[in-house]
Amino acid sequence: MLRQLSIFAQNKKGTMQHITGILKDEEVNIWGSVTNDSAEYGIIRMVVSDAEKAKKALEEAGYLCKLTDVIGVEVEDKVGNLNALLQALSESNINVNYIYLSFNRDSGKPVMVLQTEDISSVESCIVGKGFRVV
Repeated sequence: MLRQLSIFAQNKKGTMQHITGILKDEEVNIWGSVTNDSAEYGIIRMVVSDAEKAKKALEEAGYLCKLTDVIGVEVEDKVGNLNALLQALSESNINVNYIYLSFNRDSGKPVMVLQTEDISSVESCIVGKGFRVV
């Protein structure tokens, strides 16, 4: 299980650079991220090396942040592997709220970061179907 940092931020020039600058100053590494935006605000979801430290620093800078449990599933880098993962989840009646890509720096393999309702049982299901959770 991984801890994901979600940052609610104003959609304006320089915001992402400001956030990444804070993380750099705190020596927090970004392992994966996705940004969803609207006209005025956006949500930046990140898996980072130290989620608690990142949250504290960003909140001190005025950002609204939240920590969420997510699962990282390592997959082979070949056609159809994401589909196989999603099919395994579907067969187990598991809904994925959202998904984004990272990678395992040790193995060099893609890691699908996903958020579901019941992380613990989903993790057991995924492992039982032959996938590797990171």
